[in-house]
Amino acid sequence: MNATSATNGAHASGKPRARPAGPPAPAGLAAFIGVGPGDEGLLTLRATELLATADLVVGRPEVTGRLAHRLRAGASVAAADPDADARALIKAARAGQVAVALFGGDPFLFSRAAPQADACARARVPVEIVPGISAATAVPAFSGIPLTAGAGGVRIVHAANISAVEGPAAGSLVVLGAEAGPVDVAKMLVAAGWADSTPIAIIWNGTTTGQHTVVSRLGSVAADLRAAGVSVLTESGPALAVVGAAAAHQGLAWFESKPLFGWRVLVPRTKEQAAAVSERLRGYGAVPEEVPTIAVEPPRTPQQMERAVKGLVTGRYQWIAFTSANAVRAVREKLEEYGLDARAFAGVKVAAVGEQTAASLGQFGIRPDLVPDGEQSSEGLAAAWPPYDDVLDPINRVLLPRADIATETLVARLTDLGWEAEDVTAYRTVRAAPPPAPIREAIKGGGFDAVLFTSSSTVRNLIGIAGKPHAVTVIAVIGPQTAQTAAEYGLRVDVLAAQPSATALVEALAEHGARLRDAAVQAGEPVRKPSERRRGARRRPR
Repeated sequence: MNATSATNGAHASGKPRARPAGPPAPAGLAAFIGVGPGDEGLLTLRATELLATADLVVGRPEVTGRLAHRLRAGASVAAADPDADARALIKAARAGQVAVALFGGDPFLFSRAAPQADACARARVPVEIVPGISAATAVPAFSGIPLTAGAGGVRIVHAANISAVEGPAAGSLVVLGAEAGPVDVAKMLVAAGWADSTPIAIIWNGTTTGQHTVVSRLGSVAADLRAAGVSVLTESGPALAVVGAAAAHQGLAWFESKPLFGWRVLVPRTKEQAAAVSERLRGYGAVPEEVPTIAVEPPRTPQQMERAVKGLVTGRYQWIAFTSANAVRAVREKLEEYGLDARAFAGVKVAAVGEQTAASLGQFGIRPDLVPDGEQSSEGLAAAWPPYDDVLDPINRVLLPRADIATETLVARLTDLGWEAEDVTAYRTVRAAPPPAPIREAIKGGGFDAVLFTSSSTVRNLIGIAGKPHAVTVIAVIGPQTAQTAAEYGLRVDVLAAQPSATALVEALAEHGARLRDAAVQAGEPVRKPSERRRGARRRPR
C-alpha cells in the first residue's frame, strides 16, 4: 500500500481545513464511508465531515482522486488493498488518527467493507459505518425509473449471481455489475422463465454526465444496443440493469434531458474566476473545463500599492473602484500583508464592475455601494458613476487598483465628472502558458461542444495560446464587443448573452442547447452534441 500526501487539499492556501461543525470524530477511529455512485452532490453530510478531518484515506484511486479537494492538507491517501486495508486502518486508529475507507455506493451493499469493519472491531478500535446512497436506487432515479411503481417490490442482485435468479415476479429487478455482459444477463433471465417482452433498461455511468441509458426488451437487447451505437466491448464505465415494467418508463428522464447534458464546455478563465460559471454549467448537465488564458503577476514595483493601502487607511479616498476579481484579490493580499482586514474600508464607498467582482468583495465581507445595472465593464461602470458633489462628497479622490493594461475610459469619465482618479497598478497580466497538447487538439479538432468568451481579451488570448476553435464548436459571447472580436478572428458567434454577465451567458448557452435538443426530438432525429457532428466523430443516439 503506497500512501501519498494530499497536498491539493481543500484550501488554495494549503492551510488545513478547520474541523467542521457537527458530530466530532473521536480520536482514533476507523470509518467505512459510502461515497455514492458518482455524483459528488450525493455525498452525505457525515461523509463530508469525516473526509475533511481524516488523517488516512484508503480507496480506489478513481474515488480518492475525485474527492481529493475535500481532504485536509497533509492527509495521507493510499490505494485500496483488500489484504492490507484493515491492518492499515487499525494501525492508524491505534495511533489516535481518523482513518477512513471509501466505498462506491453503500459500504454494506455488495462491498468488502463488512469483513474489514469486523477486523477493526475485533482489534478493539472504534468503528463507524457511514451509509452511502446506493447505485441500485440512485442510478434508476437519475434515469427517471420509479422502481416501486405498481405492485411488487425490488430485488437487487449482482450480475455474477444472475444464474440464481428464479422466474419472473412482480416488481423490479436491479442487476449490478451489468457492464460485463448485458446481453448475457437478458439471455439468462429468459432462460429462467422471464418473457422476452419484459422491459429492461441498461444504464452506464449513472449519476454522472457520462450517463447513457438504453431501453429495450429482454429478447432484443443485442439488436437495440447495436441500433443505439453501443458496443459492449468498448463501452466504458460501470453499468446496471433494471428489469420489469418500471424499466419502460421514460417520461421522467430528467437528468439526461438537461439542455447541456454531457456537453464539454471550455471556460477560458482561471479556476478562481471560473468557479461560479462552472458550477452553473454543471447545473445544466455540462462538463466545464477551465483553461486560463492570462496569468496574474505582482506589479514590478510595489511602492504604488503600498501608498494606496496607506491612503485607504488614513482616509485619503472617497471611493475605491474594483474592475476585476483580480484587483480585489491584489488589494486583499496587500491588506493582509500589513495585518489589516475589511475594516480598512470603513468610511470608503466601494464600486464593483460586475457580479463576479461583487461576489469576490462579498467573500471579503464587503458589500459594494455601486454595481452597474447595464454593461458589466469599465464603460458600464463609468456610465453609472455619480458626479462629484462638493457638498455631499468631502473628498474627491477615487482609488483605481487595476491591471497594468487597463483602458483609460473610466479615468477619463471620472475626470469629466469632477473626480480625481488615482490609477494604481495592482497586478500585471501576461498571456498564460499554452494548455497541454490534448486540450489544444480538442480545441482545434472539435472536441469541445462550446466555448464561453467573457471578454475580447479571452478571444485573443485563447487563440494565441491554443488555436482557433473548430467550426462545430458553439461560440458563446458575453456582449457585442466580444462578438465583434470573435468575428474579426473568423469565428461564427452562435450565442449572445441577453445581459453582459457571466450568469446570463451560461443561461443563453443553455437555452441554445435546449433549442437544439427540441429540434432534434421534433424531427425524430437522435440528439447529438455539437462535437458529435464533426467529421469522423463517434455518433451515438441518446
